Amino acid sequence: MESLKKEILELLDRDIEFRYAVASYLGLLEILKRLDNLAEEQVKLREEQVKLTEEQVRLSKEQVRLREEQTKIWKEIDMLREEQIRLREDFNRMLEVIKQLQEGQIRMEKRVYSLEKRFNSLEAAMISGFGELSKFAGLTFEEFVRKFLTAGMRKSGDIPEYAELVRGFVNGEEINLFLEEPLIVGEATSYAETADEILKLLRKVEVARAKYFREPRKILVILSAKREASEEIRKIAEEKSIEVIIGKIID
Repeated sequence: MESLKKEILELLDRDIEFRYAVASYLGLLEILKRLDNLAEEQVKLREEQVKLTEEQVRLSKEQVRLREEQTKIWKEIDMLREEQIRLREDFNRMLEVIKQLQEGQIRMEKRVYSLEKRFNSLEAAMISGFGELSKFAGLTFEEFVRKFLTAGMRKSGDIPEYAELVRGFVNGEEINLFLEEPLIVGEATSYAETADEILKLLRKVEVARAKYFREPRKILVILSAKREASEEIRKIAEEKSIEVIIGKIID
């Protein structure tokens, strides 16, 4: 091997053609190596390009999916907007119906109030007229009122057919219009100059409430009353939920 190396070196030194041939060979080998390296790099670049293409395809599919999802979302938004419009329309119609019902209720309340006034006036007139006639029938005004109210309450279903207002005593307190079931506490008087009669009724109501542990129905019937007294009595009656019938107002 040593002699071969020596011979090659001598040939390179003496033989110019041999020297050029070796140089040419060495240059070509370097070029081939570089070409091999370039080929390997090209293969890597192609593989990377394939990967990028696949990623691009995947991204394109994802973009298409996102667009479809976005389209679906916009459709749902449009549906929600339409539903919101329908709900607003339904709400507005409901408000209109409520308004009509409220107006109808107001009209009905006015009619009921008017009817109540007419009924109270008629009832008061009946109390006044029959109160005077009771004298000729041998009844006291108190007895007449008990029979009159009992008949009216039975007819309206406020009390059972067998029930009857009586003169009763609760813990020693006399109540001239009384029923235990349903609990009714009332007073009947022929004349009221002041509001004392309604205050007396409220005292008896307290006694009944304490004994029976429930709120009674409260009634005050007056044959005739002074105007000032009647106004005060009606004011207290409204505050305390007392039914008041006054037959005649006297100035």
